[in-house]
Amino acid sequence: MVTIRTATEEDIPTLLEIYNDIIINTTAVWHEDPHTLAMRQEWFAVKKEQGFPVFAAVENDRVIGFSTMGPFRPWFGYRYTVENSVYVAANSRGKGIAKLLMQPIINAAKELKLHAIVAGIEATNEASIALHQKFGFVEVAHFKEVGFKFNRWMDLKFLELIV
Repeated sequence: MVTIRTATEEDIPTLLEIYNDIIINTTAVWHEDPHTLAMRQEWFAVKKEQGFPVFAAVENDRVIGFSTMGPFRPWFGYRYTVENSVYVAANSRGKGIAKLLMQPIINAAKELKLHAIVAGIEATNEASIALHQKFGFVEVAHFKEVGFKFNRWMDLKFLELIV
């Protein structure tokens, strides 16, 4: 059984493992070099400092996915808009874990009195687009060839949910 809980500092090494696999093997994140433990610890500290939750999906006492949100853009006028992130370990994808991780983000956005959640998704990532659409996100932009990874240009779609 999978449970969703707030991530802790003890989870950071596993969050890093999941994130680095996504960097190395997918276009869900447009970094090319794996992150270090120190980088992920700083990321976690900033989330906490900014008041943004990190949720962990746990199965058999092991974190198999996580979700969070953060500032959409750093300027004052965007303070009610966030960008969400949902990541699942490779061997747990396709099992509904991402779906379990989405609702807590939406609920947290409402509790934080935010207005909009934006999802930036690589345009061929049909699974992520479909997931977001199931929660009411709608496509609001399609940017052509704004990213480059794995020796190819990638399009970026923005989906938005007004909460």
